[in-house]
Amino acid sequence: MRLEEYWGVGPKTRETLVAELGRERATRAIESGDVRELATAGLARGRATRILRRATGGDGIDMLATSDARAAYKDLLDLAVEHAVTQRAADRIRVLTPLATRAEMESRLDDVLAARDAWAALDEGNRETVLAAYERYDDRDESERAAVETALALLEAGVDSGPFATIAELDPETLAAAADALSAFENDGGSGRLVRGADDELDRLCDALGTVEDMDANALELIEELRSDGVRDVSQFREAFEDHLLSETAVTVEQVRDAMPADATDATDFVGGTLRTLRGDLTAAIDEREERVAGEFRNVLEDSRAAIDQAVEAVDDIALHLSLARFALAYDCTRPTFVEGESAAVSVVEARNLTLASPVTDAKRTEVEETVQPITYALGDHGVTDPAAVPGSTDTAPGRQRVSVLTGANSGGKTTLLETLCQVVLLASMGLPVPAERAEVTPVDSLVFHRRHASFNAGVLESTLRSIVPPLSSSADGRTLMLVDEFEAITEPGSAADLLHGLVTLTVDRDALGVFVTHLADDLEPLPPEARVDGIFAEGLNPELELLVDYQPRFDTVGRSTPEFIVSRLVANADDRGERAGFETLGEAVGNDVIQRTLADARWSE
Repeated sequence: MRLEEYWGVGPKTRETLVAELGRERATRAIESGDVRELATAGLARGRATRILRRATGGDGIDMLATSDARAAYKDLLDLAVEHAVTQRAADRIRVLTPLATRAEMESRLDDVLAARDAWAALDEGNRETVLAAYERYDDRDESERAAVETALALLEAGVDSGPFATIAELDPETLAAAADALSAFENDGGSGRLVRGADDELDRLCDALGTVEDMDANALELIEELRSDGVRDVSQFREAFEDHLLSETAVTVEQVRDAMPADATDATDFVGGTLRTLRGDLTAAIDEREERVAGEFRNVLEDSRAAIDQAVEAVDDIALHLSLARFALAYDCTRPTFVEGESAAVSVVEARNLTLASPVTDAKRTEVEETVQPITYALGDHGVTDPAAVPGSTDTAPGRQRVSVLTGANSGGKTTLLETLCQVVLLASMGLPVPAERAEVTPVDSLVFHRRHASFNAGVLESTLRSIVPPLSSSADGRTLMLVDEFEAITEPGSAADLLHGLVTLTVDRDALGVFVTHLADDLEPLPPEARVDGIFAEGLNPELELLVDYQPRFDTVGRSTPEFIVSRLVANADDRGERAGFETLGEAVGNDVIQRTLADARWSE
């Protein structure tokens, strides 16, 4: 495949990659999803990530039909990246995309959940050992040597189940020999010169050569030093020079005597000739020794090549699955159930919004205070049929309508519910566990997520309709999910109600799934019988005058906005007399008796 055939690789990018990496290496980096390699070649990291999402994820990225869906997808990846054990694992997480088939989703779920269970079973000491091994692996740029040493560290930690099983298959002695051989060379993979410490004899010869070279550079000073010790005749000078060489270097007597010239005319010629010959002899001996030792190490690497390659692949894959496992554990995520065929559903039981939830660290899997109210919600042919499964004040289970209109209190969590459903569907589509006690998901071809945008002009309306209608109108098999938040915010209420009614009707006609958040429920009547209206209710103010909301929707019930609660809080908190009078005027508009009762209830609850 030519580089230009990859999405996002134009002529300039191709030239950059070929110049820096070469065509084959660049292709390999794209196919393997190597963000670091492309970034090293000069591509911006964000651009490299976008190219690799398309190259490794295929058409899965096309599921994200709107900019808000793409933003939610990136937010999820950012949360997962926080639990990555290596930079390479973080890069691989960033290029994960929705998968094309249920088999792919199930396969990745198997790997991640096996890693989650294996990680959860480790004690804190072994977890620290594994994380320390991966930290060293990251610090050494994930080289072959670092991978082999990480594999050895994992073996020593005794982790051999789940994702670690591939490491347990390796022979420790083979890996240890490979680690020694890899560490003997300057460059990763067994290339370059041998490093100091690779061979004692080679180190001895190199030390000797260095000393001889220093002597040669200071030959005149050496001659004067020998003469100052009382050396007078040639025989004494020769003997003193020989003793000096033997005491200062690691050369042998034979090497020294063989190097001494027989025809030197004076002391300078004698010393210089001896040192030059020693330099040549030692250099030749070093080259010969290094070639032989390097050959022995390369033979070890050749014999260990299969184990090295397996260690590199296993350590890298474990890092990815372990990172995703830590993410799943931190947010107490579970395996979703996929609903396919004629049925279609999106349901969650006690789901939590990841943007609001606080992750639990690896070190403390203890009970923590729940700061996010779990939500149960369902669309389509779901299995949430028992009202007891629904928390909060509702006593009914959700109907099996594929489309709902969600109404209710300001700041009541309607947008958060949309985001939660979006997160669950995205995670499940990527083959990842979801933040819910139970979840059912139909893999969709198009996810239309539209957040509320406070812009009121024809351009915004047109661009929004161009964004959310085509994925819905082109779907013929119900594999579209519509999550639309306060559509009325981008046009006048009358037109907004008409357009929103049309969107709900189109969603029903296309057998798609959808949740539409709005304050215009009354203006949408009559809705198609295949759609229902759900509501979220505020229950008053607490003693701190904060809004009390039951975030669990009540099914087949129209929720109401709660301006009286908001105005009550403004009245109570107003310090300025004129300001307070203004809020009291608004209170009369919404019902002064309601305002007074709300404040009295708040004081009574204190």
